[in-house]
Amino acid sequence: MSPPVFKAGYLPGLNDAEVTWHRLNLGTPQAPFQVDVPQLSPAQMTALAQRVQDASRTHLKTMTVSDIVRVIDTATARLLDRHDTYRQQLERLLPQATGFDAEMVRLNLNTYLQTFRSLQLQRFVAEDFANPKVLDEFQPRIQGGWTRALGPELLVHVWAGNVPALPMWSFVSGLLVKAGSIGKVASAEPVFATLFAQLLAEVAPRWADCFAVVWWPSGDADPLSTERTAFALADVVLAYGGNEALQAMQARVPVTTRFLPHGHKLSFGMVSAAALSVHKGPGVARQAALDVVRYDQQGCYSPHVFYVQRGGALSPQDFAHHLANELAALQHKLPRRVLSLEEAAQVSAWREAHEFAALNAAEPDNASLTVLGHADALSTVVFSDGPLPLSAGPLNRNVLVVAVDTLDEVMPLIAPQRDYLQTVGLAVAPEALLSLGQALGQVGVTRICALGAMTAPEAGWHHDGRFSLLDLVRMVDIEASTEHAAERFTSYEV
Repeated sequence: MSPPVFKAGYLPGLNDAEVTWHRLNLGTPQAPFQVDVPQLSPAQMTALAQRVQDASRTHLKTMTVSDIVRVIDTATARLLDRHDTYRQQLERLLPQATGFDAEMVRLNLNTYLQTFRSLQLQRFVAEDFANPKVLDEFQPRIQGGWTRALGPELLVHVWAGNVPALPMWSFVSGLLVKAGSIGKVASAEPVFATLFAQLLAEVAPRWADCFAVVWWPSGDADPLSTERTAFALADVVLAYGGNEALQAMQARVPVTTRFLPHGHKLSFGMVSAAALSVHKGPGVARQAALDVVRYDQQGCYSPHVFYVQRGGALSPQDFAHHLANELAALQHKLPRRVLSLEEAAQVSAWREAHEFAALNAAEPDNASLTVLGHADALSTVVFSDGPLPLSAGPLNRNVLVVAVDTLDEVMPLIAPQRDYLQTVGLAVAPEALLSLGQALGQVGVTRICALGAMTAPEAGWHHDGRFSLLDLVRMVDIEASTEHAAERFTSYEV
């Protein structure tokens, strides 16, 4: 008997029989996973968008942010409860859809979901708004007058599928600014957004029509396509994906619609000599290995290179060996997913290129390379005893360790990637933290965290150096002159 087909999407006001369903074949040949996603007509998208906007005006925009936070917190608490049916579905279906190890999915969900509890959400709002009440009503401005933040009538999300549960960031952001939302799931991961929408509607029935989860084929050139219809109806389009895909998408978004893209980014780690004592160094390598292993480097915040300073009790090469050992140990606890033929070829080509370079260094002064791990291993660490520029690796637990004399030497090595820099995981002494942060910020880095925390951004982080909520709203100002003039028209004016 064939396994049941998972029906993705959340379509308030539409019956399944009215919708065309597109079959996605996910999983592996040994464990196939079939998903049906809803493919709406332009007319259906228009009707759905109207329904979502009407409901959000009635139900979301009339609530306080504090009340919205309480609803999201209730839903998140259920997703953290392993006895809850929605959590059980996530633990069962996400590994099937993505191929990631079930234990990895379980552990990472726990860490990720804690970011969306009440206390963290309040920090999330406060990070962007000094006075969160500005989202509820007009608030006084310091220079006089009043101001208010208004979320979009319709926010369209285009989600990527490289990391499970990624849609929750923008989904929650939309709710916090009281936007009606339509989200397009990625073909690679249509599960989380579907179940989250269903759960929210169950927790808060009045929200049932305030959002929708859909799918459409990407890049449809037809000017009357469902995608172009959605973009034309939106106030804001928030999109994740590859840089080329986002550039093409922007051309299909009307000039009057705000477009907020999040494309490919490069992240890396830095380890100072102060962190490489005999007692501390192995633990630092363990934290670095966790950053590499979590979701097999598929996130934009996952490290591709570690720059390690000479002069500690452990050498950079010692660190590379510890990192290789930790990656091998984690393979037993959190196995790497099965790679596609294309992914396996990329990994093999990357390793072979470094093996060839290690054997064919033309000059004695050139940086020598050491490839750690057997060719059939499920992770590879390449050590370089000389400087190498930051570059993207093949992902899937393959990483460079580069020795440097000082961490300041790293800046020119990463500068050519300025437009793509995002997260840096640091292991440095406090005396070096701020000066190093200043240098990294000037060269283009937007997030600095501890090693071991690279894949778990804190609530309210400035994604790619921007604002999670502030970029979604428009501000409405009542200037002081209006208030002063109004005094002339009161009943008590003489």
